[in-house]
Amino acid sequence: MGSELPEYYFRVRENGAAVFRVDTENRHRRIEMDQIAVVNINNGQVKPQGDRILSEADLKVIRDWMEERMALLARRDIDDIHRAVDYLNVTTQWVQSKATDDQLEDVTDALLLAMHDLRSVLVRKKADRLMKGQDAAE
Repeated sequence: MGSELPEYYFRVRENGAAVFRVDTENRHRRIEMDQIAVVNINNGQVKPQGDRILSEADLKVIRDWMEERMALLARRDIDDIHRAVDYLNVTTQWVQSKATDDQLEDVTDALLLAMHDLRSVLVRKKADRLMKGQDAAE
């Protein structure tokens, strides 16, 4: 059983994780998890638990996990945006073909404001990128 489990377990939290060392080599052959640190992926902070001193091996595993976690969250973010584009298309189709006047009255202002806000930010960001491209070309 000990070879099947990882040496470390990361209990994901909103901004990072609690890090545990997994032990199955105890006299009762039970799984024991000893919390060794708390990590915050937003600021890169690793806080040892209690008076514990983390080894270089501990820190390497933690840093590797943080890097993998940030990459996973970035992939999820862009996937969510692609889903939002799909959902906007589905919403457009619903508005055009199925929505009742009452339903439209209920959602039109909120949708228009959200879409206006999104469009404004997208246009500004696009202009910024174009300006940077011109500056780099000069």
